[in-house]
Amino acid sequence: MGVVRSSVSAPVAELVKRRREPAVAQTLRSTAAATIAYVVALQLSSEAAPLTAPLTALLVVQVTLYSTLTTSIRRVNSVVAGVLVASAFSVLVGLSWWSLGLIILASLVVGRLVRVSEFVPEVAISAMLVLGVTRVASTAWDRVLETLIGAVVGLLFNFLFVPPVWVASAGESIEDLSRRMRRLLLRIGEGLTGTIPVERAAARLHEARRLDHDISEVDAALRQAEDSLRLNPRVREGLLHRVVLRTGLDTLEICTVILRVLARTFTDLAKERREEALFPPEVGTALEDLLESVADAVVSFAVLVTTEASESARVAEARLSEDLAEAARSREKVARLLLEGVQRHPRQWQLHGAVLAEIDRILYELDMENRSQRLMEELDRASREQRERHPRLAAARQWVRRRVPRRDRT
Repeated sequence: MGVVRSSVSAPVAELVKRRREPAVAQTLRSTAAATIAYVVALQLSSEAAPLTAPLTALLVVQVTLYSTLTTSIRRVNSVVAGVLVASAFSVLVGLSWWSLGLIILASLVVGRLVRVSEFVPEVAISAMLVLGVTRVASTAWDRVLETLIGAVVGLLFNFLFVPPVWVASAGESIEDLSRRMRRLLLRIGEGLTGTIPVERAAARLHEARRLDHDISEVDAALRQAEDSLRLNPRVREGLLHRVVLRTGLDTLEICTVILRVLARTFTDLAKERREEALFPPEVGTALEDLLESVADAVVSFAVLVTTEASESARVAEARLSEDLAEAARSREKVARLLLEGVQRHPRQWQLHGAVLAEIDRILYELDMENRSQRLMEELDRASREQRERHPRLAAARQWVRRRVPRRDRT
């Protein structure tokens, strides 16, 4: 008995331990909201098993408060529409293979008519589920009541237990991406003083291309973090946090594109020099040092972007300045050596110039002045869009700001 209990409690303990992860938090929150909705529906509904209430609660409860508010109305509309379609068919024709097809067709058409956007399939899903549980004497009004109970419980659940802010997990994703970029830069810089097989250079190119998939995953984590900052009473200056993270990821995305081009250039150079060293010893060593400095700067940039505390941000900014300064010194040395080498042996001079230009582009994107300018431009754009979207709210804020100085003077 003790063995069984320990085997059951171990997964539960692990689930509670990982409750700060988005997937785990969503699982726990959805379970709690659905259970509460079912208990409330048992008291208010005449059905013996009011399963539509927990079904609706599952659909309404989202991982962020913003997504709950923006999608709950469409989700409730889709569920109610599916309930009404299923109830009408259960009264008229009951459940059979041909009536099921008609129900699905009618539900999808109704979903388009009531404009539930991406939740059109949920109209048909709700209709089929409701029809399955309402074959024994059930009315449409009972199901609508259960749907409203589930929706209200789901909304109140997210208002009373505000979902966590997922900035930390998004920051970890951004830093993980920067470390993968660093490892790739270091691998590209390995063995530049010797002969590099084309296969190895091509493998680095394929690895650089796979970073596109990593960018997509980080972008999904960042969108979730942005939603968690919107309308969240725990967060001040949510717009600033969103813009800092978004512009940081945009910069890293540009750097991954440049990194892919850089890997392509080294692959082309390896094809041209199959039987000889890619660079002379002095040039290859300097270029390895430069790529290492650039790799360190990429990680320092990601740490700066994801750091919230002001003291830690100052430390991260100082570290990034040191890395960029070191990279700039290495870059000047590499440029001088490449120029001297091209003047002596101009073969593949365009590829040498391309390597230097691509590294320059990465350093330009990581530059703190450019970063600050891009951040201010994005903040201005976001504020302007917010004013245009909600002109009355913007006018009210402007009126309050005009009134405050007058009060201070009196």
